[in-house]
Amino acid sequence: MSTTTGTPARIAFVCTDPGVPIFGTKGASVHAQSVIAEFVAAGHQVHVITPRPGAYEDHRLAPSVQLHRLPEIGRGSAAEREHRAQAADRRVGEVLQRIHPDLVYERYALWGRTATRWAAGHRVPSILEVNAPLIDEQAEFRELADPGQARLVARSAFATADAVVCVSDRVAGWVRDLSSRPETIMVLPNGVDTERIRPALRPIAGESDDHFTVGFLGTLKPWHGVESLIDALAPAGLNEPGWRLLVVGDGPLREELVARADAAGVDAEFTGAVRPEQVCGQLQRMDVATAPYPRSDDHYFSPLKIYEYLAAGLPVIASAIGQVPDALDHGRLGRLVRPGDPSALAVALSQLRRDRPERGRLSVAARQAAEERHTWTAVVGRALAAVGFRLGGSATVPADGRDRLQSTVVATAAVRTGR
Repeated sequence: MSTTTGTPARIAFVCTDPGVPIFGTKGASVHAQSVIAEFVAAGHQVHVITPRPGAYEDHRLAPSVQLHRLPEIGRGSAAEREHRAQAADRRVGEVLQRIHPDLVYERYALWGRTATRWAAGHRVPSILEVNAPLIDEQAEFRELADPGQARLVARSAFATADAVVCVSDRVAGWVRDLSSRPETIMVLPNGVDTERIRPALRPIAGESDDHFTVGFLGTLKPWHGVESLIDALAPAGLNEPGWRLLVVGDGPLREELVARADAAGVDAEFTGAVRPEQVCGQLQRMDVATAPYPRSDDHYFSPLKIYEYLAAGLPVIASAIGQVPDALDHGRLGRLVRPGDPSALAVALSQLRRDRPERGRLSVAARQAAEERHTWTAVVGRALAAVGFRLGGSATVPADGRDRLQSTVVATAAVRTGR
């Protein structure tokens, strides 16, 4: 394989998931934007292929990327939507044929297999990023009309990608069960933009004992456990006055959570959805940040919110579940509590509020860890290295290049960020 240092590459960023507005405000959107921003910052020519661009025209990345819109999936029965999603995915090949990229980077979607198949047929390196066991998730939380076909699509995509980048060990295990090429699988947890997210330019929050703000950032869905946080902050369980709850984000449980906070007597503010560039300002209003995940036998998330908390220099209290202990360096970067236990969460919050020196230590350690280990530059760079690319340059792959890529993937398969 030959490498041309400093030569811009044409990169196709593909996401056919209708649930991910690429230039929106969801966590998945922020993830996609962060990867795209790294490509742009390195000087590459980026083509975004998606049926749901979100607020593309108003986004800061719009002048730097070329958008290729696929047909919208729209509403209808599960079977109708799945049929349209597969038809939209087939259009990906037409777009790739026009732009003929040097690299295909795809966010795995339930019905997405054309991009990796096209790359394999044209000897173009491809990376498939897998963020969740989507087949299981769709069947449990939404509706999946044709699970058999979804498994066939996944097997095809996993078999044809040169590198399958999974955000957690559990996601990697799920992929491995469906993959005929386990040697291509690697684990790379999420990252954070340490330029976009910065600590507040002030002393440790809470210098006045009058008010203490507990924060949460994320989509308001059942698996994020915000109800436990509200229960923990109920006045009956805490001795100090002045507790405040700041919930940054929106989702289907918002009305229910607002009502729960009112009933419990919790002084709570729900901001609704905020754009990525507004997140930093909201984090800087917090004294401590939380990730109160409930109990789960299959917690497969890579906690994007925790990396953003760290970059903001916030003390963190989170459930000891999944990869959260790794993200918090097993307690060095934050307090870990039992999942789904409001009492344990209340105790940890109360202790940390009273321990100002510990909050100061955690703040410094958090920011340092974010800068040294969890930047998107490092995460994306490791993913590209698996297929012979460098973020600041490009690699050209000869006719037999895909065979040679295997040794690179094997060599990097043990890489873990946040360890």
